Amino acid sequence: MPQPEAKSSKPLLKRISLTTWIFIALVLGVVVGFLMQGVPDVAATYIKPLGTIFLNLLKFICVPLVLFSIICGVVSLDDARKVGSIGGRTIVLYLLTTVFAVCIGLLFANLLNVGAGYTLSTEELTYEVAESPSFIETLVNIFPSNFLDPMVQATMLQVIVVALFFGFGIMFVGEKAAIVKDFCIAMSEVCMKVMQGILYMAPIGVFGLLVPVVAQNGPDILGPLMWLIAVMAIACVVQVGIVYTGLIKFLARRSPLAFLKGELPVMSFAFASASSMGTLPINMECAEKMGVSKEVTSFVLPLGATINMDGTSIYQGICAVFIAQVFGIDLTLGAQVTIVLTALLASIGTAGVPGSGMIMLALVLGSAGLPLEGIALVAGVDRLLDMLRTTVNVTGDGAVAQVVDAMEKRKLAKGGRS
Repeated sequence: MPQPEAKSSKPLLKRISLTTWIFIALVLGVVVGFLMQGVPDVAATYIKPLGTIFLNLLKFICVPLVLFSIICGVVSLDDARKVGSIGGRTIVLYLLTTVFAVCIGLLFANLLNVGAGYTLSTEELTYEVAESPSFIETLVNIFPSNFLDPMVQATMLQVIVVALFFGFGIMFVGEKAAIVKDFCIAMSEVCMKVMQGILYMAPIGVFGLLVPVVAQNGPDILGPLMWLIAVMAIACVVQVGIVYTGLIKFLARRSPLAFLKGELPVMSFAFASASSMGTLPINMECAEKMGVSKEVTSFVLPLGATINMDGTSIYQGICAVFIAQVFGIDLTLGAQVTIVLTALLASIGTAGVPGSGMIMLALVLGSAGLPLEGIALVAGVDRLLDMLRTTVNVTGDGAVAQVVDAMEKRKLAKGGRS
């Protein structure tokens, strides 16, 4: 009798998933925030530092994570050269679907006024917009004049450019750069582990971020958050229902309904796990069951789990507009174009594990001149958004695999000509 008690009581806390802990922190943050509406200064002084520490850790890991993840993603393109047209078509399709995704996110965020109905007015969370540089200045500033400055200043667009140049350099040098390649792969793994450790602190961070916001602003803040989730869901449905089914119908020349039915187990697991990498084996199995060749699935889907983050791009675009509207910032067309370009580059460096999209959001916000403090507003519901964006991520991988496979088979049927 005592043995079952000892077994069930000891691992009880461990059995509670991170998702559940974050949800608990969200509820507690809202409840405690309501209770502290009479003493918002106390919440800002003693509870907000918990959220600030979490934000600082996100900023800390962002640079090395992006640097080594993108280098590893570029180095993996060496396989694309071996498989020829498979690699080229895959990369082009992934980039195109990502552009569509972030544009859809921005479109619906603007049309549906995702942050409308609430504007932060507290002194602590106000933000002064810096003067935006011209397009030419922005283009020139993307390219760093030295290696260390982008890392020290956390200028993320420059970090991405540095990673791209070094990634292609390692790829072209080949075997002589094997030790550098191994180092970058190892560092990418280390950064992911550090990131996972930071994400374990997310419940504390979410609590610390939400309590002062709710205490200072009251229940009005909850409306925009629910609308944020709704707008995100609408954009994700459009991405899957129009963009992906359009690819299947017109490029793969296959049945969109059959694809969605065959992809259903993948989408279900992705929604529950919020992990593109964790869903990869199931995605490969389902793709092969739908007739995609092993050669295509073994390259297209692992590459997609690394560099194709359409759902994350939707999330970044919507959250950027949401944060801008909540802070009362006019997000210009130029700034939104910058968001498209940054989200496109950031999607390559977004690790296919739960929660990493929130780290990439810091990159997008910085590129558009938006306050990183705005992450506080979406952190509490980020896990719900993560489930939605991961479902879109893996569905996009499956759709591109179908298209590439169909193109390759048509090419072979025509005697090897494209």
